[in-house]
Amino acid sequence: MSLFQLTLRAHQWLYEKTDGLVGHRLLGVPTLLLRTTGARSGQPRTNALVYAPDGERYLVVASKGGAPQAPGWLHNLRADPQAEVQIGRRRQPVDVRIIGGDDPDYARVWKIVNDANSGRFADYQTRTKRTIPVVALTPRP
Repeated sequence: MSLFQLTLRAHQWLYEKTDGLVGHRLLGVPTLLLRTTGARSGQPRTNALVYAPDGERYLVVASKGGAPQAPGWLHNLRADPQAEVQIGRRRQPVDVRIIGGDDPDYARVWKIVNDANSGRFADYQTRTKRTIPVVALTPRP
């Protein structure tokens, strides 16, 4: 496991253990906790993900660092789109919309998330043949 992966795990552990008191920012980038239900296991799953705001919703990217396969949390959302986000100490249920490359809004949301993360996602896209989806998480009232 790389030093970067260890840093990400430690960050998520701290975010969860302090219930969001510490961890909203990772290296200056805002981070949320996405809670899903495992598609196969049915068990709760939590992932710390960088995000970018888009109006009232939050955009996250299913990049998995440019790996050929999508991250497990995306698979979980496809199987069960009931999810919750935690930003800082605030938790809220969200509606999920997966935005693929064929969606007319894709270029706009991709630019938002890529710009917010200093071009990191464009770099990840060069590492894989799959079009990396953006996921919009809209808080429910």
